[in-house]
Amino acid sequence: MAKKYGIAVVFIILIATQFLSGCSIGYIAESAYYQIKLLNNREPIDEVIENPDTSKETKEKLLLAKEVQKYSIETLGLKKSDNYSSFVELGRPYVTYVVSASPKNKLEHHTWWFPIVGSVPYKGYFYPEGAKEEKERLLEDDLDVYVRGVTAYSTLGWFNDPLLSSMIQYSNYSLANVIIHENVHATIYISSSAGFNERLATYIGDVGAELYFKSKEGDDSPTLAEVKNKNHDSKVFSKFISGEIKSLKKWYKEREGKEIAEEDRQARFQEIKDNFYRDWFPKMKSKRYEKFKDMKINNARLMQYKLYVSDLTDFEKIYEKLGRDIKKLIAYAKELEKADDPEKKLKDDINNLNNPSSK
Repeated sequence: MAKKYGIAVVFIILIATQFLSGCSIGYIAESAYYQIKLLNNREPIDEVIENPDTSKETKEKLLLAKEVQKYSIETLGLKKSDNYSSFVELGRPYVTYVVSASPKNKLEHHTWWFPIVGSVPYKGYFYPEGAKEEKERLLEDDLDVYVRGVTAYSTLGWFNDPLLSSMIQYSNYSLANVIIHENVHATIYISSSAGFNERLATYIGDVGAELYFKSKEGDDSPTLAEVKNKNHDSKVFSKFISGEIKSLKKWYKEREGKEIAEEDRQARFQEIKDNFYRDWFPKMKSKRYEKFKDMKINNARLMQYKLYVSDLTDFEKIYEKLGRDIKKLIAYAKELEKADDPEKKLKDDINNLNNPSSK
């Protein structure tokens, strides 16, 4: 098993190095090394469950993960795979550390390009030291930078992704959501369309987790009530952040070509947080976004919100039109892989829903 994955990753490296600079070759090689190491540390999930040394809490999470994986394939219609049939104990809270960046005078992504995935607005490292070095390089270029730890990622079907210890440290809802989210990536991934990919996975992760707990525990379950509250808050926050990003883009556009004082930027960021606390936080039904009002934000962090949670109502409108049939939504999204611009096609389809005579 280890030899199989080692050869596969080396093959990817050989392809990648035909297109990358020396610095990027080193990054790809290092990432491949740690990917091989992670895969070689996998244990069959059933053996971990049967191990008497495995804690009761861990066993319950592993059993839940197996159920959610089965549900993702059989009920939601996501790609059949052997993902999450194995387990890796990381011994740390995050599997990777992701760096993102943006210019200080406009809301846009700083991007990196890699074979297969194309242009992406983030760069991941298996250990924090690499992310810190990348952050320092970007700060030297006078960019806003945001670094965050992540608990899971998808290899987009290249390998059978293991369940990671970082994925089971939170609530049952969070575990179900992240498994469905990552399975969406393994099912649908459009090169150089990170925003579409992430927002789709966010939306289906939220809806899919709600459907799962409804089927498992019934309409009156406390878990389902929690899920509904969190999904409600995601929609509220999406509306809030989408409007604020649009407004901030206009603010930067009005100052294009002029020097923007850092204190003016910070005042504008504080205004965004004040707006949230005053107008939107009272509408929340859970604690999902309560930390936003206190966090330090910059353009890079705001662009990550744009990447993952802005305009989620786009998918909601299509979902409603399809009779709230999640399989039909996934099939629709799969068809968007053929579009030259999936974001534009999605918007056009929504406009056609609102104005049938314009077709």
